[in-house]
Amino acid sequence: MDTVGSKAHRIGLNAHLLNLAGNYRSAGINWYIYHLLQNLPPAPDLEYTLFLSEPRAREHFRGFAIAQSRLPTRQPIVRIVWEQFVQPWLLRQIDLLHALAFAGPLAISIPWIATIYDLSFVRYPQSFNAANRLYLTWAVRNSLRRADRVTVISESTRRDLVALFGAAPDKIKVIYCGTDPSFAPAQDPSAVAAWRAQRNLPEKMILYVGTIEPRKNIARLIRAFAQAQRAVRLPHRLVLIGARGWKYAEVDRAIAQEGISNNVIFAGYVSQDELPRWYQAADLFVYPSLYEGFGLPPLEAMACGIPVVTSNAASLPEVVGDAALQVAPDDGSALADAIVRALTDRALREQMIARGIVQAARFSWTRTARETVALYRTVLAERAQGVRRVAA
Repeated sequence: MDTVGSKAHRIGLNAHLLNLAGNYRSAGINWYIYHLLQNLPPAPDLEYTLFLSEPRAREHFRGFAIAQSRLPTRQPIVRIVWEQFVQPWLLRQIDLLHALAFAGPLAISIPWIATIYDLSFVRYPQSFNAANRLYLTWAVRNSLRRADRVTVISESTRRDLVALFGAAPDKIKVIYCGTDPSFAPAQDPSAVAAWRAQRNLPEKMILYVGTIEPRKNIARLIRAFAQAQRAVRLPHRLVLIGARGWKYAEVDRAIAQEGISNNVIFAGYVSQDELPRWYQAADLFVYPSLYEGFGLPPLEAMACGIPVVTSNAASLPEVVGDAALQVAPDDGSALADAIVRALTDRALREQMIARGIVQAARFSWTRTARETVALYRTVLAERAQGVRRVAA
């Protein structure tokens, strides 16, 4: 193994968005951080220190030094204060910082890397309050200008950074997300059937997983589902997994207008441990999102051997490849047609399932961690040689 030097380098990871409580906040960025940390390979040339406030961290990350803050950094303003005024003091014994959620400190002399997940606050500013939007805009600009490297989770986000922020393309490294091994095809169909019956779920299900909010395009999914039902008398019910976000009333309104309240189930938040079984119990997964930095749910569904219908927007084509049916996110009729095809064309379904399993296998958290560690070594080596990449 090549090393930057004979002494182990100390890597600090700002993981203050890690939440192991197993509630609706345990999603998105949290799971990226969790899986990255779980899969960081032991290396004689690197030592890891985790900066966080999550009280359960020591149970999950025994091979790491834990720098636990007593501050309630789950509150955004407290976290920002910690990042800008407390963190710089803690970095005196660190050789490289990985800022795992957009922002690094202004006062920093060591090399550092920032991870930027998406630019939804720019693409869909109405989804954010003004203060949050302004802070994220500042954080991204600061990271692009001052960090040694920026990692993103899709080529789509990389393109957005170049187009919307004028970022230098060679400063941005795409490192994809992965899937947990628990997301896999069911080995015992009878166990799935028993699980479904135990929870009084319908035998025929179309599944959606994600927050109930406008960017996820769920109202259009409701109307497309209703159209598909009218077209071929589908026996399926639509199951929506996820917490209700902002402006969810338009989803309720679409259900009422279509007269399908008996055919839509709101399952609420589902824990990560239970989620694979929900995928396995479904006949189809539909994810018509308008914008995603990556889009883990379609990847998880494919890994579980479930056909996927999704939109052709942002990063989603990168995730599903040729394994899913893709439609324009604003075309409800095309979405309804894709749902019907995926449920009624047996040959197509078998092809989608087989391709989906192969496509999902291309993404792994082990690979995510391996490529991240390689970037740590690259940045450390460049700094040792006096090289530093700056924004154009």
